[in-house]
Amino acid sequence: MNTTYETITLAGGCFWCLEAVFDEMKGVLSVDSGYSNGHVPNPSYRDVCSGTTGHAEVVQIKFDPSIISFRDILNVFFAIHDPTSLNRQGADVGTQYRSGIYYHTPEQKAAAEQAISELNAQGIWSSPIVTEVGAVNNFHIAENYHQEYFARNQSQPYCQAVVAPKVAKFRKHYLELLKKQPA
Repeated sequence: MNTTYETITLAGGCFWCLEAVFDEMKGVLSVDSGYSNGHVPNPSYRDVCSGTTGHAEVVQIKFDPSIISFRDILNVFFAIHDPTSLNRQGADVGTQYRSGIYYHTPEQKAAAEQAISELNAQGIWSSPIVTEVGAVNNFHIAENYHQEYFARNQSQPYCQAVVAPKVAKFRKHYLELLKKQPA
């Protein structure tokens, strides 16, 4: 059995959205919602939402690269959020909602920079990508009630209006990457 895995930390707006999508991706072993790349140790959700800690809402993804490639993870990441929107995703506004790839290895850094360069060159968006690329720093797991939030709260209005459409988009456009294939 292959026990080799990688970890990547991604910020793309509300962590509930990212977690809900990456939980469904084959080769993903775990997804933890948390806060990263700020300057305050062990921040709370309230602290992060104040915008004073410097943290982004993130998901830390553990994945098996023999099943899912890092580039596939990046492709989905760029498809489910707006990487050209600085410090916001939709109605969620603040530095905690920034777009970021917080790498764990030099190879991840190079792959992230290459993906951004290629996507900018393709002109998919009318504005350039503002996703920051930096080493993961000061990651802190979020409170328990944030973990698996969408799975436990699908009828909550934010989940219906914001999270569910991102999950549906992933399912529609990345069918081959789903953990569970439709019958």
